[in-house]
Amino acid sequence: MQVQSDAFSNSSTRQFLQGKLYILAFWLLIIGMNMTAGWAAVWFTAGLVFITVIVLRIIRGTSIVAPTSGKPPPPVVNGLAFLGLLPRLLTIDLPAKINCLYSKYGSVFTVSPFGLCNVTFLIGPEVQAHFFQGLESEINHGNLLEFLVPMFGQEVGQGVDAATRTEQSRFYLDALKQSKLRRHLESMLQEVEGYFGKWGQEGIVDLKHEFEELLMLISSRCLLGKEVREKMFDEFYKLFRDVENGVNMISVFFPYIPIPANRRRDKARLKLIELLSETVRSRKSSVGAEEDVLQRLIDSKYKDGRSTTETEVTGMIIALIFGGKHTSSLACTWTGASLLTHSKFLAAASQEQKEIMMKYNNKIEYDALLEMNNLHSCIKEALRINPPTTMLVRKALKHFTVRTRQGQEYDIPKGHTLASPIIQNNNMPYIYKNPHLYDPDRFGPARQEDVVGGKFSYTSFGGGRHFCSGDAYAYMQVKVIWSHLLNNFDLKLLSPYPKTDWSKLIPEPKGSMIVSYKRRPLLG
Repeated sequence: MQVQSDAFSNSSTRQFLQGKLYILAFWLLIIGMNMTAGWAAVWFTAGLVFITVIVLRIIRGTSIVAPTSGKPPPPVVNGLAFLGLLPRLLTIDLPAKINCLYSKYGSVFTVSPFGLCNVTFLIGPEVQAHFFQGLESEINHGNLLEFLVPMFGQEVGQGVDAATRTEQSRFYLDALKQSKLRRHLESMLQEVEGYFGKWGQEGIVDLKHEFEELLMLISSRCLLGKEVREKMFDEFYKLFRDVENGVNMISVFFPYIPIPANRRRDKARLKLIELLSETVRSRKSSVGAEEDVLQRLIDSKYKDGRSTTETEVTGMIIALIFGGKHTSSLACTWTGASLLTHSKFLAAASQEQKEIMMKYNNKIEYDALLEMNNLHSCIKEALRINPPTTMLVRKALKHFTVRTRQGQEYDIPKGHTLASPIIQNNNMPYIYKNPHLYDPDRFGPARQEDVVGGKFSYTSFGGGRHFCSGDAYAYMQVKVIWSHLLNNFDLKLLSPYPKTDWSKLIPEPKGSMIVSYKRRPLLG
């Protein structure tokens, strides 16, 4: 049963304002949790209270959704409780904030600052099943990711209905499935060898910056094809950066407001459509077919037989590069920072490379990549500690029940925003031994801590229906890069192990990662 006030009860204006203010409140909450003590945190708190007052003035009543399963709702961190915790929360980083709330309220709790929005946190693999496996009609992103629409277009992702979005996800899966990755290896190797071939015999570089540039070259070659890579890479890269920079604090709240960054984003996206549409048209009129992801998206067809349009292909490829670039760049950087500060695991990874290179006559072949189990664990562990995103979010469209590890059952009401914090779920001490330590051996055959922990114990690439379609492609890129570096260079980290920049919507290593290198002969 739903009880609400009569004020604006049948008004579309009221629903529109509720929706917009709800999103604003949600992102203020998430961004505020990223902040530590300082003026930024003070302004966030003041802003949250200010928005609350506006909402209470505009919306004269509050919707109260009663549980339908007979189970109690989760414990609530309300406005007063949140204010009581604020002095503590403002002195610690985001992982510590979430752990603080987890320690106090358990694995399922709802943060409801001043009744403005209801964000239910789900912590631990035992309560993740519905989050990752629920049907689109039961749980989806709602309009929480509306800010992505002007980046990728109205024709893809969050701009289309659930059925179309599901079919487009199928196109991604088919284009990036593991059986087709072998075709990308030669192109990846050429880009990696060409890029590092320009390094001198020894020198000092910002490895974080080097990875960002190299991965864009690989993306343009493997995802977009030779036309873009050879003829228009510089133009594409510049336009893509303008689209990419459309993700900022203001655009998350107001994605269509005409600020300079949003105007540059919109102008760049239109030019990208024009640039890539020319390539798409040229390919459709030619006889030969390319072996890249762009071609597979061009050839994709919906269930009703309709082909993908030029605008759809452009939107999907921009979204794919946006997600893949950040994930692979972070994976390369954090893997490097971790290996170069842990001599034991660096030595083990280097020894594995020696053995594999001897077996394959100093050539990186696809089967050789599959045998790099130690390096795979090093990358996986780096992403366990530093996942590509801090948390995943969904919107509950129907009530559902969760059962905690302790056996407590809670009814999660329809309308709640759901948050699955990867940074906490990947660090549960009853699953991972000493989770704060970098220890790739935890994924080795002797321990397999994530397997023993059960489904959803490791969610850096999502899970269930929402598992990342590009995980194998990402691992392949990072393996090719680090295999080349380990076999050809002696590396030393000169700067401190990087801290995480929690002020970013997509947290990343803070500052530069300065490394000295010295070229050495290929293994014989």
